[in-house]
Amino acid sequence: MNLVLMLDVGKEYKKLGLKDNEFLKIQKCLGRKPNYLELSIYSVMWSEHCSYKSSRALLKNFKTTGKYVLQGPGENAGILDIGDNQAIVFKMESHNHPSAVEPYQGAATGIGGIIRDIFAMGARPICSLNSLRFGKLYGDEHQKYLFEMVVKGIGDYGNCMGIPTVGGEVYFDETYKGNCLVNAMSVGLAQKDKLIKSMAFGIGNYLVLIGSSTGRDGIHGATFASDELNEESEARRPSVQVGDPFMEKVVLEVCLELLDKKMILGLQDMGAAGITSSSVEMASKGNVGLDIDVAMVPLREASMVPYEIMISESQERMLALVDPSRLFEVKAICDKWNINCESIGTVTDNSMYRIFKGEELLGEIPVKTLTDEAPIYYHKFEKPKYLETVVSFSLVENDYNSLRSKYSHNEIFKKMISSPNICSKKWVWEQYDHMVQTNTALLPGHDSAVIRIKDTKKAIAFSCDGNGRYCYLDPYKGAIIAVAETARNLACCGAVPMGLTDCLNYGSPEKPGIFWQFKNSIDGIIKACEELDIPVISGNVSFYNESFGKAIYPTPVIGTAGLIKDVKNMLGVDFKDSGDIIILIGKKSVGSGNETDGIGGSEFLELFFDKVAGKCPDIDLFYEKALHSLCIDLIKNGLIKSAHDVSAGGIAVTLAESCLLGKTGAKINIDVKEKDLLKALYNENQSRIVISASRENLEAIKSKCEESRVAYEEIGTTSGETLNINNEITISVNEIIGLYDNAIEKIMSK
Repeated sequence: MNLVLMLDVGKEYKKLGLKDNEFLKIQKCLGRKPNYLELSIYSVMWSEHCSYKSSRALLKNFKTTGKYVLQGPGENAGILDIGDNQAIVFKMESHNHPSAVEPYQGAATGIGGIIRDIFAMGARPICSLNSLRFGKLYGDEHQKYLFEMVVKGIGDYGNCMGIPTVGGEVYFDETYKGNCLVNAMSVGLAQKDKLIKSMAFGIGNYLVLIGSSTGRDGIHGATFASDELNEESEARRPSVQVGDPFMEKVVLEVCLELLDKKMILGLQDMGAAGITSSSVEMASKGNVGLDIDVAMVPLREASMVPYEIMISESQERMLALVDPSRLFEVKAICDKWNINCESIGTVTDNSMYRIFKGEELLGEIPVKTLTDEAPIYYHKFEKPKYLETVVSFSLVENDYNSLRSKYSHNEIFKKMISSPNICSKKWVWEQYDHMVQTNTALLPGHDSAVIRIKDTKKAIAFSCDGNGRYCYLDPYKGAIIAVAETARNLACCGAVPMGLTDCLNYGSPEKPGIFWQFKNSIDGIIKACEELDIPVISGNVSFYNESFGKAIYPTPVIGTAGLIKDVKNMLGVDFKDSGDIIILIGKKSVGSGNETDGIGGSEFLELFFDKVAGKCPDIDLFYEKALHSLCIDLIKNGLIKSAHDVSAGGIAVTLAESCLLGKTGAKINIDVKEKDLLKALYNENQSRIVISASRENLEAIKSKCEESRVAYEEIGTTSGETLNINNEITISVNEIIGLYDNAIEKIMSK
């Protein structure tokens, strides 16, 4: 062992993010003190980002099997069977901390990393989605800068790769001011018989590094992502990786060519912790050992020392498992594409992870101590004290009267549709090439993104959703709603949910109140997935989303995929023809009985009363599932022309969006007293869909609703060029479009 590497590690482990008990455990695993290289390897592999040490105990309870599942959690990405020897591969991950410090590269490399997870499974990426959170934009130049650069980073990387960004969500709230959220989701299409995994096997097989040279960018990025943001975070800017989408495009094509020609036996993305995590995970899955030679790694900077080489997070790199007899052929293909291809390791039978520099042994660690024996924590939890006062709040009649004395119904409506959380995200998605590959069947702005599968009748729909406000008030219900709304969005376009990926964003799990939020959110996801029969096939946990000791709202983001067997049955949210009837199916306009009023955690409450408070909306999963099945059945039988779920902003916003996308007006009459109209228009009660149809289909629709035991309420007719609601709101569709489409652009241009 090289004694030069033997430092006084007793003074170093805390700097690397390791705890006292973890340092003691490392010494027990090794039977000695680690050297600095070994300590660095343990620090990244045992980081929250890589080891999931605070979440593994809970995540194992997820439903992970189902009718369509080919691969659940544990690989680079999950896989669903869509028939005809085809499969979709997808996953969502976070790049929050890097984006908060360096928004352009943080967002760009987040996209790059998740794309590599997809083609590492043998799939060609076909689309991306994203879920973003920032502080409020009004009067805050830094938030505008973060927002602008994150969107540009996502757009530039995806556009250069030729992969359409087709959907997602963006929300603004002060809770994310110091710690923005950048969650990226990517989807690929593969032939089932060409799928590949990342397990290392076969004694003597080579680990071959394909792609970019290794530099100092991203060193200790995994550790950085496992800590809170503070005044020192800006100084850690070098921890953010630098992306090169043109190189990634080459790496993608090389890997898919090698897979197509069956020249490689396994493939792994190099993400957090670089060579270390990718190679260790491959060895651990295969129950083998590995010898790594850092002298063989192509370097961007010749002065790099071994620990830097091992944990660098330089982008656009892959590790391939190659039979020695095929190495020459693999190199020939990489030479054709003019990218690096070097054998940097060998599979062994000793279960040890050994790092060499030529003949010199620099470090030696039992593989399983880096993975299976990593610490697992089940932290203390307790219900946060803030809930005692926050949840008890509710608006009373005087509050509504006071608001009505200040604003007319028209003015309230205009403010709602112009809110950054409600209005069109056109300013965002117009910067993305959402039509490249020419498979986008439903444009951004609808409830779901839909991608056509070429040479088939099939299409795949995707929806991302998460409401931090709901989870702040009730993480159990809020998480259930996140799952249910993605499924409802899919149902509105005619898709049957197949499986989901998640990105779970929280503060420090070491704080009892935060871990309580996390635990209850997990329980909510488990409940929703079981009741709606939607398995979790992949995902990501992002902890320590705090700045200066203040955590974000608990924000579980759900990305769900659904199958449309015949794309002809696909439906959008837009009203189609004048004279059609408009029907609300599901829960009534205003809650009754013991239900919540639907105003708790709503955009209406925050926008006009500056409060995130009240009770999270109730949800009945049995009823919700019946609603989804009904909507899909109505679409399949050609009985309806549009379907749009009622969610953020309430039914008034739902109607506005269907009018503006269809460029047609509507005459609406909601059966409610005038004093209750505000509540009826802007409550966010769950399990509701607004549909439109030819009047000749009304009786058939009613019959279907009665069979499903789902309530229905005829609320209006499409007509003219104006939206009229209860004769209290009267506004032209053109004015709605102007307010809705241009709100963010106006803020960003000031």
